[in-house]
Amino acid sequence: MTAQTHDISYDAVMSRKNEIMLKSVGIDYSTYALGPIAFDYERMMRETAYDFAEIQRIQQYVHVGNTPMIELRNITRLVRQTAPAGKGARIFIKDEASNPSGSFKARRASVSVYHAHRMGYKGIITATSGNYGAAVASQAAMKGLKCIVVQEIYDSRGIGQPEVLEKGRACEAYGAQVMQLTVGPELFFVMLRTLEETGYFNASLYTPFSISGIETLGYEVVQDIRRMAGRDPDVVVVTHAGGGNLTGTVRGLRRAEANDTHVVAASVDLSALHMASDQDFNRKSFTTGHTGFGVPFAVIPDRSDVPRNAARPLRYMERYVTVTQGEVFYTTEMLAQMEGLERGPAGNTALSAAISLARELDQDQIIVIQETEYTGAGKHPNPQLTFARKMGVEVRRGDPRENLPGKTIVIPEDLSQISAVEVNMDDLRTRYLRHAVSGLNRPLEAHEIRYLAEETNSSPEFVLSVVGESAPHNAA
Repeated sequence: MTAQTHDISYDAVMSRKNEIMLKSVGIDYSTYALGPIAFDYERMMRETAYDFAEIQRIQQYVHVGNTPMIELRNITRLVRQTAPAGKGARIFIKDEASNPSGSFKARRASVSVYHAHRMGYKGIITATSGNYGAAVASQAAMKGLKCIVVQEIYDSRGIGQPEVLEKGRACEAYGAQVMQLTVGPELFFVMLRTLEETGYFNASLYTPFSISGIETLGYEVVQDIRRMAGRDPDVVVVTHAGGGNLTGTVRGLRRAEANDTHVVAASVDLSALHMASDQDFNRKSFTTGHTGFGVPFAVIPDRSDVPRNAARPLRYMERYVTVTQGEVFYTTEMLAQMEGLERGPAGNTALSAAISLARELDQDQIIVIQETEYTGAGKHPNPQLTFARKMGVEVRRGDPRENLPGKTIVIPEDLSQISAVEVNMDDLRTRYLRHAVSGLNRPLEAHEIRYLAEETNSSPEFVLSVVGESAPHNAA
């Protein structure tokens, strides 16, 4: 029976999702299951992904990685003028815009596309509204593979954000077919149906192939700073959305044995907006790197398009902060005018957070922003802010704490106004744990408690304090 003879109704396709995913990814996730809650994460990563040396060779062949590390001397001097005496860490930035497709996503795509080519797939499919689509399309072009990008790009009125339209243009420039959808639940359905019809590889953001490709980024950060400063970075700031950037970077830091380097995740605060809402879709000015992805993927990582997400952000997140849209727009303009680096606003989320965090650190300490992204017509602040005004969002100068997502963008008048806001980590851990044990009608087993402690970067005692009667009284 061919795919064309299958029932392609929504319910029928969704009922076949596990079968479709197995064929399109080639990983039997059930192999790693340890019951309804736990799975062997490290074994999955070890057995399905390529070893680190091979990933380095894969990326070197397709011109990915070994990107410049740049010290932001002018911005550092300005930060020190607004910091307490003796404070104001040296700020460095890893310029991932130098990758072929203009972002760190090239690292993820390089391994996925290599694997697809090696396994004999004729094409690649990915569902994304971000830079990953362009990265997959770029890498597929190098390997001579077909590429389809399924992209949410319009609201129900047929209006699309400048940034999203730019990313769709980039995918097409690399030869990809872009399936442009309106916002809503059909994205996953269309992707499944297309995977089944074509037999192409699913270049999901959340496979071990994708996550392992980012490990080289964390590793390079450490090697670069050791070469330039003779020491390890004190803090690395990572933009957090779906969790892959954070997971892969931290695994790379650990591979380089930078065990004392502190990791901070950063997102743009869009907490008042619903990401799947047609009404809210065009009232946000960033498509990634915001809390609309950052929080849900932290507390429910397996909400992804594969059965077990290789991105496990709470495992690796030590601290989590947010910044406002206005702060990111301010930082984007400052980076261009003070350091001569024009980079996309969404990629400057971590830089905005780093400016605030640098004031906490001594002047001899080092803070690294681990990625940038390319810019383009739709990514510039001016078209994004013009579009925001058309969507009824007020744009003004003032105190960024007055920012209201979807209603008001307040751009700082001075760098001293940039101030990252803490996210309560124990609240995220608690939400994760309560979701993990929901519907469980028996006490947790000892190995499940250990797993949940690893998942939340906490302790068995913390797990027990949250799940209460769901856990056995004698487990420790």
